[in-house]
Amino acid sequence: MLRINMFSTADKVKGQGVGSAYVELVRMLKDHFPNDFKITINSYAPADITHYHTINPSFYLSTFSRRRGRKIGYVHFLPETLEGSIKIPQPFKAIFYKYVIAFYKRMDHIVVVNPSFIPKLERYGINKQRITYIPNFVSKAEFYDVDDQQKQALRVKHGYDPKRFTILGSGQIQTRKGVLDFVELAKQNPTIQFIWTGGFSFGKITEGYADLEKIVKDPPSNLSFPGIIDRAKMVQYYNMADLFLLPSYNELFPMSVLEAFSTNTPVMLRDLDLYKSIISGYYLPAADEKQMNEQLHQLLLNPDKLAALQHETTIASERYSEDHLAKVWYDFYNQQSKEG
Repeated sequence: MLRINMFSTADKVKGQGVGSAYVELVRMLKDHFPNDFKITINSYAPADITHYHTINPSFYLSTFSRRRGRKIGYVHFLPETLEGSIKIPQPFKAIFYKYVIAFYKRMDHIVVVNPSFIPKLERYGINKQRITYIPNFVSKAEFYDVDDQQKQALRVKHGYDPKRFTILGSGQIQTRKGVLDFVELAKQNPTIQFIWTGGFSFGKITEGYADLEKIVKDPPSNLSFPGIIDRAKMVQYYNMADLFLLPSYNELFPMSVLEAFSTNTPVMLRDLDLYKSIISGYYLPAADEKQMNEQLHQLLLNPDKLAALQHETTIASERYSEDHLAKVWYDFYNQQSKEG
């Protein structure tokens, strides 16, 4: 039995996609391979593989121990992707960014959730032979779709109009996520219900915190911010939505998009290059807030277009299914154990 230890504090801060990805992976490994892998969490006992999900300083120090076995690093962000998320004054920003790369370089092998990160890591001096792309996934048992009657009942349950077209956005409330564009769309479309789930996971060091806090406290009448929703209840919010819209300026592989796919909710995203290699064709792209508004009106006027977009989510959901990715991870860990 392969001993795999997970080092992570990703689930300590609610509302983070990193935490969701970590929780999904651990659950999947325990469910699918109870007789193949012995999974431990934050243990300093000897392991064949140590998988680092977060870059805590104490975890960095542990990399110098031979007891860690093969060291695998999960790359959920790079220094440049933190821009627009949190405010770090100089010289501390430069020091922290240097530490991030130093942590990744301590790994024997790197896993990225988006292949667009591979050339970027190469530029930081990490050989691409030591990098593997494995996408995120979500469980259909946790994120599933419901019929129209249940959808309307959920809206009533949460205090929303059951008949109004409803748009959901989700993620940490920060400038990088495009929350301000989401707010503008709500202002321009007063007949539509807009919901943004998520909160200030990083508190006052969130980029744009002061302005965003004012909006959250006094949003347009057709926009609500219910806060950070427990992951077990997020399925209800996806199923309330006619459209999932993420206007984020910078992402890796958003768990929220996969969750929307899994609940058969049509998806509109900002047209980012990094999406093209992983989910091209499964979502409606829009260059900016103006085009998002135009695309939205087209969907409202053309139900067939919305239905076609919804059909694509079914295909995407199968591509990133738990069963498929379980085999990928099984093969990856076993291969890494041979190289350790």
